Amino acid sequence: MNKAIGGTTNVPDDTHECRKHWMNLDSVAAGWLLCLSVCASTAASAEVSTLAGRDFDCLMEARVTVKLGAAVTGLVKKVLVDRGDIVKEGQVVAEMESDVQSAIVAIARIRATNNFQMLGLQKRAEFLNRKVDRLQSLRKTEATSQVSVDEAQTEAFIAEHGAKEAQLSWKQAQSELERDEAALNLRIIKSPIDGVVTERLMYSGEYRHDSNALMTIAQIDRLNVEAFLPVSFYRQIKVGAVAEVRPDEPIGGVYKATVAVIDSVLDAASGTFRVRLTLPNADYQLPAGIRCKLRFQ
Repeated sequence: MNKAIGGTTNVPDDTHECRKHWMNLDSVAAGWLLCLSVCASTAASAEVSTLAGRDFDCLMEARVTVKLGAAVTGLVKKVLVDRGDIVKEGQVVAEMESDVQSAIVAIARIRATNNFQMLGLQKRAEFLNRKVDRLQSLRKTEATSQVSVDEAQTEAFIAEHGAKEAQLSWKQAQSELERDEAALNLRIIKSPIDGVVTERLMYSGEYRHDSNALMTIAQIDRLNVEAFLPVSFYRQIKVGAVAEVRPDEPIGGVYKATVAVIDSVLDAASGTFRVRLTLPNADYQLPAGIRCKLRFQ
C-alpha cells in the first residue's frame, strides 16, 4: 500500500522498471519504422531510375558482311583485289575463265547484226506485190490469163511470209545475243557493296565449286552498335534516340550513334532486350569488331 508523506507519493521500483521497458520498446519500434521508410524510399528510387547517365557494354560490328561467290563454277581467271583493299559497289573484283563464252558471244553478235536475208526477202515481197497489181490491171483488159494472176499472188504470199520469218529469226538472234552476253557477265564478279575486303579465299588458277566463296567484304561506312539492356529500361528507349559510344582502347574517343532497332522479343532468361544503333563511319576511321561502352543522353 502506497503512503503519502509531505504530499509526495513514493513509487515502487517495479513501476520504474516497467516504464523503462516500454520506453525501450518505443525506441525499437521507431527504429523499425525508420528502416522501413529507408527501404521504401530506396525501392521507389529504383523504380524511377532513368536510362540517362548509365554505361552499358556494347559491340561495334560491320553493317553488312558478304561472303562473295559467283553464279557459275569453273577456273578462277584472276582476283583483282586483296585483303585490306577498299572496294566500291559495282567494281570488278574477280573474273572466271571465259574464253569459250566470249567466242559464243562473238558468234551471236554476228548473227544478231546480220539482217541481209530479211531485207532481201522484204524487197522480193514488195516486187511481187507490184507484179500482182500489174497483172490484175492487164486482166481487166484480158491481156493476161487468170492463171498468171493466181501464180503471181501465190508467189507474193510466200515471199511476204518468208520475209516475216526472216524478221523473227533476226529478233531471235538478238535475244540469243542478250542471253549469251548475260552468261558471259556471270563470269565477271562485281562487289555488291561499298566496303573493305577482310578475307581473300581464292587465287588465280583455283577451281571454284558451288560452295566456295571468293572473298569476304565488310561494309563499314556505317557501323552497327549492338547492346543488351535490362528489361526495366524497355519503355525508356525509342527509335531515333541518340547515345554516346566509347570504343575501348586503343581506339578511344566519343562518338554519336542513333537507335535504329529495338527488339520486340525480350530474353526472359537474362531479363534483357537487344538494341541496335547506327554509327556513321564514312571515312573508315573506326574499325569493326571492337568492344565499347554505351551511354544514353
